[in-house]
Amino acid sequence: MPVNSSFATDTLKRSNRVVVIGIVAIVVILLVAAVFLFMTLPDANAFNARVERIFVENDGLNSGAEIKLLEILAQSGTSFADTLTSYRMVIFVLLIFATALLVAALVFLLTIFGLNRRMSEIERAGIQVNSLLISREERTVYLNNMEFSLTEAAIETLSALAEARMDEDVLSGSQLEGLISGRDPSECDEAAGATRIKRLRDALGNQLMSELLVKTIARRGYMLSIDKDVIQMI
Repeated sequence: MPVNSSFATDTLKRSNRVVVIGIVAIVVILLVAAVFLFMTLPDANAFNARVERIFVENDGLNSGAEIKLLEILAQSGTSFADTLTSYRMVIFVLLIFATALLVAALVFLLTIFGLNRRMSEIERAGIQVNSLLISREERTVYLNNMEFSLTEAAIETLSALAEARMDEDVLSGSQLEGLISGRDPSECDEAAGATRIKRLRDALGNQLMSELLVKTIARRGYMLSIDKDVIQMI
């Protein structure tokens, strides 16, 4: 139990570290982009400065039309400055919004990833085979009230494993092949039995269930990882 707790704590710390690093990276990248953008934007008073320079350099403009033109230029400069200021505010708000969205997306993705891993662990720990009914005649298997229609080869493989489990035996690939084919195990290939196991797992379809039902024991062989008392064969 302490080992599992330590592993969970280390995993949580690593996940939190990834979240913090991701958030900091997002904020830094957007901050650099914002500084670059604001530095490259023109000065809001640049147009007004040009208009003021025209006024100073052309003090001899006295006609009504000329004065009116200068007034229009001055008003345009003020409008340009106000518009550019509003653009800066819009850009600032959009950058904040983009930062919030990216941070939220990162947190949600990591949360979903963590929940999926946790659900997988719970699913593996929570699955328990309460009944296994094998009908050779119908070539059907009832596993916890779930019905599986198998091929003749798959049903023979499962039946051989079930009989071995009731005798508390572990079958190697060659023993499994010999038991099904009726030949001496010494004359059978280990790979033939492994192929039968693979086809059985494929026939069951649900990878999680098949991996939990048919257990591979290193350097020994295969067995059903269920209580022998729940096995029935008809």
